[in-house]
Amino acid sequence: MATQPISQEMMRYFLQLNDAEQKSVLEMIKTFLGGRKNDHPPTLEEYNKELEQADAEIEAGDYVSHEEVMKRYFKAQ
Repeated sequence: MATQPISQEMMRYFLQLNDAEQKSVLEMIKTFLGGRKNDHPPTLEEYNKELEQADAEIEAGDYVSHEEVMKRYFKAQ
């Protein structure tokens, strides 16, 4: 049996996830990539853009409250 490239295998699994799970995995990947050492720190413009994007997500209701996280945590146990 020929081995599949990792990207194909990842895509196969990713497509089996529901929307919320896909979003969670995407955020995890972004976090991994964001944690890499950059050759330079973000510029003030880049930093402000990140803040604007985060504010827009919050205003759109695209977040999970601490209370909801705790409910999910205790429900999963």
